[in-house]
Amino acid sequence: MVIELLRFKVAAELRESYIQKDAEIWTIALAKYPGFLGKEVWINPHDATEVMMIIRWATREQWLAIPQAELKAIEDKFAQALGNSYELLESSEYQVRKFPNL
Repeated sequence: MVIELLRFKVAAELRESYIQKDAEIWTIALAKYPGFLGKEVWINPHDATEVMMIIRWATREQWLAIPQAELKAIEDKFAQALGNSYELLESSEYQVRKFPNL
């Protein structure tokens, strides 16, 4: 499994709208692709402008197989819904390592 971590800065007064629109646009779109296992949204209790997305993919290959043109179309739709109320601060990839039962 691969984890896609995205950290955003969002205007505090728009945070809940941002999270809802993300679920309606991004999560629904990504769920149609093979390998999408789920998504969590983390909010920082000490910073109302920080939102983190944890997206789980079965394999890196399935994640990266999504055509860039389709990702751009989804992002354009999302940006149109929210304007310039958010900024991507971090985009990282992690591999999940499983340990044998001890």
